[in-house]
Amino acid sequence: MHVPDGFINAPVSAVAGAVAAGAVAVSLRGARRELDERAAPLAGLVAAFIFAVQMLNFPVAAGTSGHLLGGALAAILVGPYTGVLCIAVVLLMQGILFADGGLTALGVNVTVMGVVTVVVAYALFRGLVLLLPRTRRSVTVASFVAALVSVPASAAAFTLVYAIGGTTAVPLVKVFTAMVGVHTLIGIGEAAITMLTVGAVVAVRPDLVYGARGLTAPLKLRVDGELVDAAPARDFAPVAARSPKKFWLGGLAAALVLAGFVSFYASASPDGLEKVAADKGFDKNVEEHDAAGSPLADYGVKGIETARLSGGLAGVIGVGATLAVGTGAFRLVRRRRAESTGAQV
Repeated sequence: MHVPDGFINAPVSAVAGAVAAGAVAVSLRGARRELDERAAPLAGLVAAFIFAVQMLNFPVAAGTSGHLLGGALAAILVGPYTGVLCIAVVLLMQGILFADGGLTALGVNVTVMGVVTVVVAYALFRGLVLLLPRTRRSVTVASFVAALVSVPASAAAFTLVYAIGGTTAVPLVKVFTAMVGVHTLIGIGEAAITMLTVGAVVAVRPDLVYGARGLTAPLKLRVDGELVDAAPARDFAPVAARSPKKFWLGGLAAALVLAGFVSFYASASPDGLEKVAADKGFDKNVEEHDAAGSPLADYGVKGIETARLSGGLAGVIGVGATLAVGTGAFRLVRRRRAESTGAQV
């Protein structure tokens, strides 16, 4: 749902930019509380992983594809404030390096794809977790529902922005119906990816999942037909005491494989916004991206003719750049937290 330049007029784009900047500023302060010794190592990796998975467009209808937005996933894994920052880093890297999402529309994209998805998803996730039993299964179920709802909510937010500052005159009811309809289908894919990812992390390192903190469901064993709590293993360190290094390396390897190899098999069909814009006719004023001449524009390396190699290398570079920028930014935030509390980084 990357909004290109030309969809939204300059005044509304400027207002959206101010809203996005304010949200990032608030998130920088809030992230100081979230980026503790557990979340800090994971935050940069989450941004890189979301970048990688966003390259995997999946078909949702005839001639239409969708991709992960990632707001729900980021918020659940590292917290809502840090989640907004993760999505902002991803969108910044995509806009500057890959000409994906307009630069003048960056504020619109951060607001619609980052702030709205994180706020809606995390609010719904927390509400469901409070209502459901405190189990790992409840966390994964809540993540599915939260992610599912966040995508059409983002589509509705875009329609509202377009209603205020759209550059073409189109029937807004039809735009709203089409946008929410196709993005509800995309939301199913988003929900599945989010649930599987959160479930996998919770299964191996629940202490690293922000949304699963306080989860104390002991391992159950069936003895004589009854479920009883298993005795804790004495030969192993508590999960929270283990180094996250192996987990971090595994996550990075997964992101590199997805971006470098699996992305070649992604759907080439236009995504939901592109398809609706073409069908409803509000793509007439699309402007050429300011970074169209980038060596990595359109997720390929200029000068490399082999499509598989060009796209794979671009994906690997994107993962590395997002990881570097995200990790650097989160380390600075973490350092500010330590300085403000008088603790040692």
